Amino acid sequence: MIDRVNSDTTKTTPTILKPRRLALLGTVAALGVAVLAASPASTPFGVSSLISPAQAAEGAATPPGFGDLVSKVKPAVISVRVKIDQDNDKSAMLQQNRMDQDEDSPFDQFSRQFGFRGPGGMNGMPRQRHQMITGEGSGFFISADGYAVTNNHVVDHAESVQVTMDDGTIFTAKVVGTDPKTDLALIKVDGKKDFPFVKFSDQKPRIGDWVVAVGNPFGLGGTVTAGIVSASGRDIGNGPYDDFIQIDAPINKGNSGGPAFDMNGNVIGVNTAIYSPSGGSVGIGFDIPASTAKLVVAQLKDKGAVTRGWLGVQVQPVTAEIADSLGLKAARGAIVDNPQDGSPAAKAGIEAGDVITAVNGTAIKDSRDLARTIATLAPGTSVKLDVVHKGDSKTVTLALGELPNERQANAGDGKTQQTPGTPRLGLSLAPAGEVQGAGQNGVVVTEVDPQGPAAQRGIQTGDVILNVGGKPVANVGEVRSELAQAKSSGKNSVLLQVKNAEATRFVAVPLA
Repeated sequence: MIDRVNSDTTKTTPTILKPRRLALLGTVAALGVAVLAASPASTPFGVSSLISPAQAAEGAATPPGFGDLVSKVKPAVISVRVKIDQDNDKSAMLQQNRMDQDEDSPFDQFSRQFGFRGPGGMNGMPRQRHQMITGEGSGFFISADGYAVTNNHVVDHAESVQVTMDDGTIFTAKVVGTDPKTDLALIKVDGKKDFPFVKFSDQKPRIGDWVVAVGNPFGLGGTVTAGIVSASGRDIGNGPYDDFIQIDAPINKGNSGGPAFDMNGNVIGVNTAIYSPSGGSVGIGFDIPASTAKLVVAQLKDKGAVTRGWLGVQVQPVTAEIADSLGLKAARGAIVDNPQDGSPAAKAGIEAGDVITAVNGTAIKDSRDLARTIATLAPGTSVKLDVVHKGDSKTVTLALGELPNERQANAGDGKTQQTPGTPRLGLSLAPAGEVQGAGQNGVVVTEVDPQGPAAQRGIQTGDVILNVGGKPVANVGEVRSELAQAKSSGKNSVLLQVKNAEATRFVAVPLA
């Protein structure tokens, strides 16, 4: 399973991946190294030795430790302690209920034994009807004047924020700004101008590079673990801007907001989530990349909020079948389901069925890549989009709008329900104008063969097919005609534009 658990152990966020859970972190574990040796007798192919004695001695030498690195960066890492008024925060109350259910867990007993906050209240005292719930996470200073980075979920709805430095010094902090979409927050500690701080790395880490995670798991104090970068560009289902670095440095709840360092002491990522069947580390952790954190933090410092560029389109990935139906050479780019009225895309002439293949000359891999790329650009920025429109390539120039607060780039995963339309596809159809509530355009799916190709693509009764192969359709005859045309052209699938109560989208349906 994948568990998403708040680092402060006070709030549980909703499940994001099913059947897995995501856990919002902490660091505690150890790194083990196994060394294998082979005797000359066991050497393959009769070779008595593959390395010289000098090389063997060198290989057996103890690898350098991380002591110098840790002593350099650890003073900049802080514990972030927050108080949340449960009466004013519904999520805190939900977490309170979860903690009640976990009251007999071994860690709760450990917490009460050593005076930490436990489900039964501080030191096991009964809870009061109105109380302040406390929680802890991690963070790190990024400037000498007291600016520090942590996770949004660590300080979300906090009534007060307190930070504890590595030497035990405690300061009160204020929240400068938060960005829930990337789960980042910027806090500020006043009163000093010489805080120890660290810098974000300017280089993208390579797979296999060493990484050192520092944080404050369970409020026990600074803890250090080491591992390697396992992967990059991970999408864990947290949102359209997911681009996580995966590390295997052991981390657990309580390390949310803590930094992960490269061997030069620069921050490559902010610890945010772990893959966890049990709530503990299994060596799969996820970090917000430094490149993302730098952009977000700069805006939070300047404006207290983040503004993102907005195209105003619903998009989905170009699958192999969609690419085939459109005559594209490769399944890359993002196909436009529906440009929103009055959006920059609509004003620039982008239409449903267009495929966006590049932004400012940089190729777009899929719909999620498009969403992330546009989100990194400021509103008002002029961009050039490479677009495939009805088989022809063209370049469209437009000025981005500002992403509305309640809107989010829709980077569909291609798993939404879809709609085809003919007996050949296992469908029965009727003109939309003849079906009450279906509108006047397209044909309505009145029946679906559960064994047909349309049903396998998620087509349902009530879906409306607006066009087939790029041509508008108004009756069954036109649908059949377009299907026949696609078949005679050698295509293995046909692209349908389908509408239901939720959205308009494109579906590539195999031609039998």
